[in-house]
Amino acid sequence: MAKVLMKGNEAIGEAAIRAGATNYFCYPITPQTEVAEYLAKRMPEVGGVFLQGESELAVSNMLFGAAGAGARVFTSSSSPGISLMQEALSYIAGAQLPVVIVNIVRGGPGLGGILPAQSDYFQATKGGGHGDYRLMVLAPASVQEAVDLTMKAFYFADKYRNPVMVMGDGMIGQMMEPVEFIPPDEGDLPAKDWATTGAKGRPCNRIHSLHLDPIQLEQNNHVIAAKYELMKKHEVMYEKYNCSRHNKLLLVAYGTMARICKTAIAELKRQRISVGLFRPITLFPYPEVQLREAARSVGKLLAVEMSMGQMVEDVERTVGRGKSVSFFGRCGGIVPSPEEVVAEVKRLVGAGKPAARKRAATKSGSKKIATKGRKG
Repeated sequence: MAKVLMKGNEAIGEAAIRAGATNYFCYPITPQTEVAEYLAKRMPEVGGVFLQGESELAVSNMLFGAAGAGARVFTSSSSPGISLMQEALSYIAGAQLPVVIVNIVRGGPGLGGILPAQSDYFQATKGGGHGDYRLMVLAPASVQEAVDLTMKAFYFADKYRNPVMVMGDGMIGQMMEPVEFIPPDEGDLPAKDWATTGAKGRPCNRIHSLHLDPIQLEQNNHVIAAKYELMKKHEVMYEKYNCSRHNKLLLVAYGTMARICKTAIAELKRQRISVGLFRPITLFPYPEVQLREAARSVGKLLAVEMSMGQMVEDVERTVGRGKSVSFFGRCGGIVPSPEEVVAEVKRLVGAGKPAARKRAATKSGSKKIATKGRKG
């Protein structure tokens, strides 16, 4: 199959169509609006439904209705827009409905800015709405991977009857790369016999997230929690790069930040400093077992993010107190450069000068001034 050069946002829209999603509801927000622009033209060509709602709140409840009727449905938005959808995402998870959400992340908090960031990690992986629920979260590092993971997102949503998020920073949405569209094998998906397709010749299906009986609500929570355990067992995805027992340090990064770390690793290799990279692809379920294994032969880890430090908490939790975990990040739409990562690695392994820029860091409940690294 020939590859075609496409912008990330447009490729995501085409991938969703190729995955059988012919229902797309949206509200425009930078830097993902090209998804909507592309699908406004493309959806009618395939007999699909494109609808711009009056707000993100309206869109998120449209998702509930379409998913409840058994349709493959999705939306795309960016950070503040995703925030407005949190209540409905909790409803969708509680009602066990398959929905795909694409978040092309911009800087925050608040309205923040329109440049790339990874500051929605907590919101995505910890359940931004109320109650005991989680999203499966997939983090692409290239436009091709954004295509592949978008297609897989619909498969995972149907398999587990749970909302799935594809989370990329603004660079994923705006960069152009050659892509091909190869749908995943979906032969093991169950029939949607729970959907509200008309109760002719069968009992009525009821879809809701309200359980006034506390026993029923607890039972529903246990059913949902069991699905998350299955995800942890079967769906973890990750990449190990240049990992060996000779590494002086292990970088941990996801999305396009991991690509920047690979460039830094190449430069460090020229300076005879051996460093590996562990890249989580599923942010939930987080590849805990695999990260612990990758970190076994190193004493130091460095989490690199486009944020003030969010995934670093999962790294610290995963590897435990026996390892030194530091953090390096930029925020506000500033993308850490390979040169900055190289300088921070050299500082941590004792092969370079301390970084000049300083920032506030919090440790053990007290504030202190520290360099961009943070020790766990």
